[in-house]
Amino acid sequence: MPQPSDTRSPTPSPAPVLPGFVVLSEVDPRILTDIRYAGPHNFIGRPVAGYAEPVCLLTAPAAEALRRVQDAALATGHTLKVYDCYRPQSAADDFLTWAGRPGDQRMKAEFYPRVAKSDLFDQGYLGAPTAHSRGSTVDLTLVDLPPPPQAPYVAGQPLVDCTADVPERFGDNSVDMGTRFDCFDPLAHVDATRVSATARENRRLLRRLMTEGGFVGYDREWWHYRYRDEPWPDTYFDLPVARSSAD
Repeated sequence: MPQPSDTRSPTPSPAPVLPGFVVLSEVDPRILTDIRYAGPHNFIGRPVAGYAEPVCLLTAPAAEALRRVQDAALATGHTLKVYDCYRPQSAADDFLTWAGRPGDQRMKAEFYPRVAKSDLFDQGYLGAPTAHSRGSTVDLTLVDLPPPPQAPYVAGQPLVDCTADVPERFGDNSVDMGTRFDCFDPLAHVDATRVSATARENRRLLRRLMTEGGFVGYDREWWHYRYRDEPWPDTYFDLPVARSSAD
């Protein structure tokens, strides 16, 4: 139903920062970062709207909880590596716009080789709005210590199925999780049985570390965790991913 016009004087805009957000590397520089949406190696094939810098922003409670998870991970001979943290609403909108262009499937062979692009939202691989925009959700993995080197991605290089064996996939230095990050495929489901025993064990370890650290997983993506006691459970933010956006 149409709403009546608001004739009140506009309220001055608050300071252009995300309230209570921090830069993860300033809370725990030991955690590796590989912010995929700030570059071209993602399911869209270009930098995503709203990603001004390749940094991880999180609410302070989520960042502190992740620091404690890192302590636990180090005790197992691993370090955490984050792929995505706070995601502005403009990025979620960019995903929607991309989804409405059926002809743009340049990255299909790697990221969603067996799922129709038109089904990505319906099957739960993408969502708008997203919990990431509330600032307490993180996509991450485990990396062996010491971290192996990771070859840089070169735009235009041949695409490889995200479910391929580790030697064939893009050179991510993550432990074997059965698929790569952002693999929109049933094999990326947390409890998928058609991945190797090693991958299943690595997923169980990540889930144990994150669950004990106060995070809740998502059954269709082994990499996705939300801080259970997030301070902004009903608020979706839209400032860019940049150090200047942190409080």
